[in-house]
Amino acid sequence: MERNRPKVYAVIPAAGMGTRLGGSTAKQFLQLGEAPVLVHTLRRFEETAMVDEVGLAVPENAIAEAEQLVARFRLNKVSKIVAGGAQRQDSVHNVLRLLHLRATDIVLIHDGVRPFVTPRLITRVIEECAQHEAAVPAVQPKDTIRRSNGGGFFDQTLDRAALWLIQTPQAFHAGILLKAFEKAMRDRFFATDEAALVERIGIRARIVEGSYDNIKITTREDLDLGERILARWDVTTDTPDACI
Repeated sequence: MERNRPKVYAVIPAAGMGTRLGGSTAKQFLQLGEAPVLVHTLRRFEETAMVDEVGLAVPENAIAEAEQLVARFRLNKVSKIVAGGAQRQDSVHNVLRLLHLRATDIVLIHDGVRPFVTPRLITRVIEECAQHEAAVPAVQPKDTIRRSNGGGFFDQTLDRAALWLIQTPQAFHAGILLKAFEKAMRDRFFATDEAALVERIGIRARIVEGSYDNIKITTREDLDLGERILARWDVTTDTPDACI
């Protein structure tokens, strides 16, 4: 049946090995409360009504484990589980090429190790993307930021009002995102996020106010902080279920 509205897809790159955390288990599969980090992340998209379908990239040797987690935790929106690539950008592309995208569809890209995004934030990013072609959540730094050009002394104090800490999910009209990926592939250009790719084809992303809870788990300290955030969510109304 021909669909008559744009669909919303979420692409979750989770193919990193998490070497900065140490140990033999990749960080996305580490336990956080009663479930692995990746499960918490996928649940947020499962709970967001506007998200239609989820594609996941994991290490090739972890595909079977990911499939088991999706079945065990009833993550029904996950329709694609693929092997990731050498870099994050490759992992995202591996998922994108399997999705049946139309130019007007919306694609969300979210780090697999950001388990504290809320359905409310996901929804706001989708809504802003629908109006502005691209939308990115971000928060402003709380600390003073100074610059040093490679020496042992500071050169300049930067204006915090003009600075943003970028988060995910980042959302794009599918046609724009695919065009940006095609150009990046031709140019052999790699970026740390998709907003940088679409900027190269002249598209500016709308800023959406993010959340300081929406942390990326990279180090052991991040995992410890995640346990405290999860405990707070469990005892307050600031739970993910309350934010739909």
